[in-house]
Parts: sequence; C-alpha cells; structure tokens
Amino acid sequence: MSASRSTGRVVALCGGVGGAKLAYGLQHILGSDLTLVVNTGDDFDHLGLRISPDIDTVLYTLSGLANRELGWGRQDESWNFMQALAALGGETWFQLGDRDLAIHVERTRRLQTGETLSAITASIAARLGIQARVLPMSDHPVRTVVATSEGVLPFQRYFVERRCAPVVNKISFDGAAKARACSQVLSALHDPDLRAIIICPSNPYLSVDPILSVPGMRLAIENAAVPVVAVSPIIGGKAVKGPTDKIMAELGVPATSRAIAEHYGELIHGLIVDHADEEDRKTTRCTVHAAASLMKTDEDRIRLAGVALDFAGNLATDIAVAARRRGR
Repeated sequence: MSASRSTGRVVALCGGVGGAKLAYGLQHILGSDLTLVVNTGDDFDHLGLRISPDIDTVLYTLSGLANRELGWGRQDESWNFMQALAALGGETWFQLGDRDLAIHVERTRRLQTGETLSAITASIAARLGIQARVLPMSDHPVRTVVATSEGVLPFQRYFVERRCAPVVNKISFDGAAKARACSQVLSALHDPDLRAIIICPSNPYLSVDPILSVPGMRLAIENAAVPVVAVSPIIGGKAVKGPTDKIMAELGVPATSRAIAEHYGELIHGLIVDHADEEDRKTTRCTVHAAASLMKTDEDRIRLAGVALDFAGNLATDIAVAARRRGR
C-alpha cells in the first residue's frame, strides 16, 4: 500500500450500481476509515414499504450479496412474491425479490417506530458485516422529480416503469430546501483526520446532485480543506451504466468527461477519466488523471480505488505547496 493511502479517513459520495463498485474497492483498502454518503433522492414508498434503492445496492455490494447479473437486488433471488402479486392484479413494474423484501419490511417497521434512516442503515450494515460507515445523505425526505416529454414523473416512474424513455427537460429535488444533512455526515466532513473526498462514478444529475442539493452539504465539502476527486462515469462518450449520456444529450450537454468536470465546477480539484478520454486533459479546468476506469471485476474495483486515493494524495501535496507559496 502506498503512503498516500495508509493514514486518515475518506468520505465518498455514492449513488447506486456504478458508485457501489468503486465503494467496494475503497472499502477493501480503507475498511472502517471509509464513510459513504449515499443518495436517497431515489427513495419512495411502494406497496406500503419504504424502498431505498441506492442504499440497498451499496449494502448488498459491500456485503457480497449483490446480484451481479442484474446489477441490482440480491443474489440467489426468487420471485414468488411478485408472481403471487401479479395473480392478484397488483403493481409489478418495480420488482421486489423474496430475499430483498426483508430489508424493505424491516426498514419500514423501524421507521414507523420513530427510528431514523441513518440509524437503521447503520444497524443493517453492521448485521451484514460491512466495515465502511454507510450513511444516507439526510434523514429528511428528498425526492428526485423528472420533468419529461410525458409530464412530471417521480424518479422511479421515469427510471424503472418508463425505462428512461421520456425526454428529460429538467430535474429537481422536492423537499431539499427543508432537508438537513445527517449529523454523522457533517461530522465526517469536519473530521480533522479526513484526507480526501471521492465522488464515485455515479450519475451526476440523478445520484450526486441530490446529495449536493441538501443545504450545507456543498459548503461542508468546500470547507473540508482536502482534495475532492471525482471519477467520471463517461467512457468514450458513453455511460458505463444507466442513462447519464442520454440525459446529458437531452439537457444540451456533451457526453464528455470535460462536461462532467464543468458540471462539478470548483467543487472538485481533480477528475479521473478513462484512457479513452485522455484528450480531455488538455481542455479541462481541474487536474485530470487518466486510468483504466471500467470496473468489470473486483480487482478492477480495488485497482481504481487505489488510483483515486493515490491521485488525491498527490493533489493534497500540490494543494499544500500552493498554500505555502500563497502564504509567503
């Protein structure tokens, strides 16, 4: 392990599948020194249950329970509940596996007793043997809403039921103005031992922006005085997973890593791009590092996590040198 990875804590902002892959690699290297701040803009109530898709994807991935073939849900899943529900004429557009149901039922039960989402998530993570600290971005409801060519749709109706088919005109986050970041999230960002913040290769518009929409979150990141490194979800003009490139095109944004850097703006100090996008280095405002960023295997996840941590360590040195020069 390189010296830049050996000490201090790291906070990572994370969405679902793509972000969870890098989170897996980061946990492998950092263990309990990793705090994951997970998007809850995707959360919704369905069939009387509170569903937290991104949190569950992160929990399943970090615990080794994820269904790698589907990219969501649990491995070794069965679908008896959905088949029985369909026979009764119930809604089946959002698939809930028999094993997966347990986490939704338990979360809903505990929320109804007054427990917070952060406390419930921490408890489940401990039960699953997860080393990293997994936190929702907020204990207050924030809901992603997509204005489309078919009207305004709640996120899961757009993403799952309509399979991202409608043209996106605007994305907003209902409840964000009244929400507050989890106290544990703010504590992690204020930790004197914090050495880096990583923005995982999640969809910037649907997974990371909801996190940044929570009042005080962006300011806490800016004030953390550590390198902020984003990993681009774009490779060669295409999204690795999900509708990122489609949404960018519909919003009039080129599907490039340079556009990802411009979207995050001054929040980030560095951007990791794939070798296929190395040319973006010449025109991107922040420092750019090219690496093999496609994560097909666990080894890929761990390797890219190491690249991100080393890159952040190098940026920390550059930032410290620049600060000393300004102080002369």
